[in-house]
Amino acid sequence: MRLPETMDQCPLKRAEGEGMTLREMMSHVDHTQLKAFATWEDIVKLCDEAAEFGTASVCVPPSYIRRIHETYKDRVNICTVVGFPLGYSVTRAKAAEVEQALRDGCSEIDMVVNIGDVKSGLFDKVEEEIRTLKEICGSHILKVIVETCYLTEEEKIAMCRAVTNAGADYIKTSTGFGTGGATKEDVELFKKHIGPGVKIKAAGGISTLEDLELFLELGCERIGTSKAVSLCKGENAEGY
Repeated sequence: MRLPETMDQCPLKRAEGEGMTLREMMSHVDHTQLKAFATWEDIVKLCDEAAEFGTASVCVPPSYIRRIHETYKDRVNICTVVGFPLGYSVTRAKAAEVEQALRDGCSEIDMVVNIGDVKSGLFDKVEEEIRTLKEICGSHILKVIVETCYLTEEEKIAMCRAVTNAGADYIKTSTGFGTGGATKEDVELFKKHIGPGVKIKAAGGISTLEDLELFLELGCERIGTSKAVSLCKGENAEGY
């Protein structure tokens, strides 16, 4: 399906010259397929859509990275998840996941922190794990999923410090598999407490074009969702 003519016309403008076009919005989307039962056919559909609609990346299970890389070359930017979705793998296991993903052709890593350690107040330990994975990533992008739905405000602030101190590229709100997703309040809190080198990715529960525009206007550089392309096509959007 070709891009609709409205792709370069923003239907959400409030006044002339304001707002983002749909194409601009899609350039901030990590087009996501992380269902446990995702087939290669599902992944092909995801990658074809990403290439056509110009999304920032495809976010996929690690097991598909090599095949995507061999099939699509540089037509899509590949992102994957590490320690997903619960975060309680040991650091050595997460490190091995990152190393394999990079070898297979991945460019971006979305890691889940050890939420139990966060809830236990072991922020130095969490920071060190993030630092370890960022050192492996090198120039590749590392996004840190803190799963805000389980955290207090104080814990969220502590994670902003840990992500900043460890040198990660992004702080990310949610896996999409927890009890809640991205909220306006959490993004605003992040903006107050992250360092200048850290960007924000919102994910979980973003299901309308208005949601996309809202989180981008709040200052998020990336949006993680499986729904953006369906929304642009005018289809019913289901999933993460």
